[in-house]
Amino acid sequence: MAKITLSDLKHSYNPQPKGPADYALKEIDLEWSDGGAYALLGPSGCGKSTLLNIISGLLTPSNGRILFDDKDVTHLPPNARNIAQVFQFPVIYDTMTVYDNLAFPLRNRGVDEATVRTRVMAIAEMLEVTDMLHRKAAGLSPDNKQKISMGRGLVRDDVNVVMFDEPLTVIDPHLKWKLRSKLKELHQKVRATMIYVTHDQTEALTFADQVVVMQDGEIVQIGTPVELFERPAHTFVGHFIGSPGMNVLPCEVRNGGAFFENTLITLEGEITQGSGATQIGVRPEFVSLGDHGLPAVVSKVSDIGRHAVVEAKVGNATVKAIVEGEAPVQGAATHLAFDPEKTRLYRDGWIATRAAT
Repeated sequence: MAKITLSDLKHSYNPQPKGPADYALKEIDLEWSDGGAYALLGPSGCGKSTLLNIISGLLTPSNGRILFDDKDVTHLPPNARNIAQVFQFPVIYDTMTVYDNLAFPLRNRGVDEATVRTRVMAIAEMLEVTDMLHRKAAGLSPDNKQKISMGRGLVRDDVNVVMFDEPLTVIDPHLKWKLRSKLKELHQKVRATMIYVTHDQTEALTFADQVVVMQDGEIVQIGTPVELFERPAHTFVGHFIGSPGMNVLPCEVRNGGAFFENTLITLEGEITQGSGATQIGVRPEFVSLGDHGLPAVVSKVSDIGRHAVVEAKVGNATVKAIVEGEAPVQGAATHLAFDPEKTRLYRDGWIATRAAT
């Protein structure tokens, strides 16, 4: 396995880029520790697949370096980087048995049959496919085919990194949670460096120890799932992670305070110096309804089982709150209160309050 370092990385598909808009990746500096579980998370077109292809050697970056354990591999082809990759669609040989599919990456490298059998049986047991080892792969269900594809990536014990590119795209929703759990379990057992690319926040947050959130070719935040939820560094992270996403409310900064609908809002800490458009960010989980706070009128109530999502109007702004237990009815008058420790100012999208110490 390997520590992976991305240094001053940029990439443009335009041979003569003229500005930031021409770059699919913009100034990425990143380090992943040996044996960690990481996710690249972001919407389609944000650059995550481009970054994965650069790490794998399918693309050479316009600028910067890729290092495996401090060795520069920027210009090495994929076969010289010692990586394994699992794609959206299962890459297996239908005419081979499950056993031979799992054995193929090892046999292709001249590994002796005794070692092949040991590794195949170990991975098959982890994947819970031991009972189908002698079946032809063509007859497997899509989720089992993807299990075998994952196994082909994990069967070698000498790879620098295992990369997963949207591996659950073709899997039925009711089976996805099983494969997510299995992949997390596999990482804990084999401790390989793994990078998981997805646009699905649930997949990223349940798999990874560290999540890299990308937007428009840039990294907007790196952190644990808890850090991304608790303190989004950018309003995009607040929107993209969480269901529903973070409330982003227009505000004015006057005399060192933030005013929403002419009401001073208590924030987590001091507002940093700067200029730009300002907003207040607070997640629905940290908005409460009661007799005190901002006067509001309930405009919509969505009962989703475990709780209700209440939308309330404060002036022209809509604020969402998650309510446990009985929720107010549409049209009811109420008051909203924000948890001060979870309420922050954002300036031009970026967090602009100092965390309380």
